[in-house]
Amino acid sequence: MTPLGFRGRLFVILLLFALLPSLALTLAWSSAVRWAIPLVGASGAVERLVTTGEGAIAAARGHQLGPEERAAVASHERALRESRLRAQQLALVQRRAPAALLVLALLVLGVVALVASRVAGHLSRNLGRPLGELVHWAELIGRGEPLPAGPPRRGAPEFEVLRRQMRTMATELAQSRAQALEAERLAALRETARQVAHELKNPLTPIRFAVSRLKREIPPELAESVEVLEVETERLERMARSFSQFGRLPEGLRAPVDLGELVRYTTRATVPPPMESAVEVDDDVPMVRGHYDALARAVSNVLINAVEACRDRGGDGAVRVSVRRASLAERDAVEVTVSDNGVGIPPERIARIWEPYVTHKPGGTGLGLAIARQTVLAHDGTVAAESEPGRGTRIRIILPASGAGTNGAQSHG
Repeated sequence: MTPLGFRGRLFVILLLFALLPSLALTLAWSSAVRWAIPLVGASGAVERLVTTGEGAIAAARGHQLGPEERAAVASHERALRESRLRAQQLALVQRRAPAALLVLALLVLGVVALVASRVAGHLSRNLGRPLGELVHWAELIGRGEPLPAGPPRRGAPEFEVLRRQMRTMATELAQSRAQALEAERLAALRETARQVAHELKNPLTPIRFAVSRLKREIPPELAESVEVLEVETERLERMARSFSQFGRLPEGLRAPVDLGELVRYTTRATVPPPMESAVEVDDDVPMVRGHYDALARAVSNVLINAVEACRDRGGDGAVRVSVRRASLAERDAVEVTVSDNGVGIPPERIARIWEPYVTHKPGGTGLGLAIARQTVLAHDGTVAAESEPGRGTRIRIILPASGAGTNGAQSHG
């Protein structure tokens, strides 16, 4: 036998809650009526009174009566006949009243049962369906599955509040799960990067010493080969440096950083002439609190990608950088935007540009933007990219302000 569900149990409970008191009251009322009617009935006494009265009238008529006495006797006889009729009617009512009252009680109980079933069904639907939906949502949240996006089922307004809260909770849990997975993945990637950097650095030092010695002692016909060794060694050293930078988070105490000056200096040092570059810094930009070298490296990596995108398109291209006041999680913040007019990034690749080891450049490590993102996240900031193939890319970095003053001026380079 299939057990009743929550809605069925709720319906039965509500129905019994209405029917049982009604049934008890009906039975008690019927029993009281059946017991009380014989007590208050006087049909037997009236019948005896009528019989004795008729005997008295018959005896009185056997004597000589005057006109007034005969009229009184006739009036009394009529009263006795009327009393007998009323007594017979009352006796009939006494015999049939219990059955009629029982039928009436059953009809009333049936009406109460019908109304109670309708009310219980309505309440069970309006309570059971939303509760069943919320229980199902709790199971989906527990399994990490998305909640249905259809219209909510009908119910009390409090259920809609619960639905909104559960959706908010599901979104926050999903974000927490994604952040936890991302943190675990990045931790594993950083550990791998540290190991790779270590394995690369160990042989690089003796190789560089050997190449320097060869450059001094080899004959001219081998100079080109040694130069190739030197170039490739430098490339391996840069690669090891990139792995090492990605393998560690910024460490040490944070200090106030003027992002306007940092961006000006980094742009001059990164964007080569004759490529056009422009830096715009608003007057009311606050300071941020962080690690200067790590933030400079992050901005530099973004600028390097912008320069390479312009070169891939052909021509000199242009890179524009702006620094302005912004807000982040209802806090003052600073936004750094790096825009270029390079080749752009296809939509299917834009979401993966921040992932380590993902690159479409020959000889690249795919760590430049990954290091930039890692640094920004370590400073409690956000980073995002927008791109249109053939027209360029825009990278937005937002860092929370420290409230330690502002910098000003505007410059173009």
